[in-house]
Amino acid sequence: MIEITALPAFTDNYIWLLRDHGCVAVVDPGDAAPVLAHLEASGERLAAILLTHHHPDHIGGVAALLARHVVPVFAPAINRIPGTTHPLRGGEHIALPELGPGLGLDVIAVPGHTLGHLAYYGSTLTDAGAVFCGDTLFAGGCGRLFEGTPAQMQASLARLAVLPAPTFVYCGHEYTEANLRFARAVEPDNAALAARSEEVAQRRKLAQPTVPSRLAEELATNPFLRWDAPAVQAAAAAQLGHAPLDAVATFAAIRAWKDRF
Repeated sequence: MIEITALPAFTDNYIWLLRDHGCVAVVDPGDAAPVLAHLEASGERLAAILLTHHHPDHIGGVAALLARHVVPVFAPAINRIPGTTHPLRGGEHIALPELGPGLGLDVIAVPGHTLGHLAYYGSTLTDAGAVFCGDTLFAGGCGRLFEGTPAQMQASLARLAVLPAPTFVYCGHEYTEANLRFARAVEPDNAALAARSEEVAQRRKLAQPTVPSRLAEELATNPFLRWDAPAVQAAAAAQLGHAPLDAVATFAAIRAWKDRF
């Protein structure tokens, strides 16, 4: 079974390592230093780089890693990120044979945060599967719409929402505590959300990470996946001054509220 390890970077980023057979694939190395330190300490060999989107805190370490390692770089085609060897648009299946025979990931296009944003899903990475979703879906939240539209982002989140409920969600930042404060403003009577908020607060007091989460947990507590929930629709209506017309309008109203929160 693949081991998935988090490397903290900057103030709240996570760089994810997929490890097996003495090899490592790295997801979103915004900083090369922690990756190089890990490789030196472990004796493992870098096998691949996977990028979800083009923001500097997710790709900033690529050049330094490629200066020392010749490896494939999987990245959004639309952004032409320097060093990319395998430009992707979503819908592809990529193989990582050095981490194990038959190991591969499905590439999902999730525009919204950026237009070329990708997620990588592996049904066999853990006993429940795993998705690396960058800054599209966060624990308790979702990314800002820097380039895409609300309709694009809601559709992207819907693509992630239909993955198996036990799937582990590996996002790019430790934003959970702040995200859940907003979620509770949206759904103050959500008991599952209240319990999750308490658990997350305890973890952060101990400086423990709150990711990965499970998709089932997000479906029960994350307002950006709950556009069909009556309480979320009511919260959107309160922001709009009228009932939202559809799921996109509900999502857009909640996302705009979060931007001001």
